[in-house]
Amino acid sequence: MTITTVPDFPSLAVGDIVAERSFPLTRDSLVRYAGASGDFNPIHYRDDIAHAVGLPGVLAHGMLTMGLAVQAVVDWSGDPGRIVDYQVRFTRPVVVDPESGAVVAVIAKVGQLDDDARAARIDLTVKVGDETVLGKAQARVILG
Repeated sequence: MTITTVPDFPSLAVGDIVAERSFPLTRDSLVRYAGASGDFNPIHYRDDIAHAVGLPGVLAHGMLTMGLAVQAVVDWSGDPGRIVDYQVRFTRPVVVDPESGAVVAVIAKVGQLDDDARAARIDLTVKVGDETVLGKAQARVILG
């Protein structure tokens, strides 16, 4: 039996870091995601196709990157049902090198608190290396 605890809303403050996670990606990760999502666009597994359409290499699926980023918030909140809104802007593609892969690094920070709703806006910083790959990434979490 797993016991899930709700983050303590009264103890939160704007600026608090509530989660930090790193998600390694490999070409195998992309193939597995393609199978799960049904997105078999060859830019996600073939360098020749990616280069032919002007990309720097094979790219991770945008929705995979988005899903990994919010996972840090899901783990912190203890329940995916507490996330009532989640939005991002895709700012840079995630290139997954055939040898070294890529690492998606996520920092989740309290951006705003709504005492009446007992809700927190969690702002996500999502980077691969030094480059931000998701902008305006924000999740609204009800901690009722």
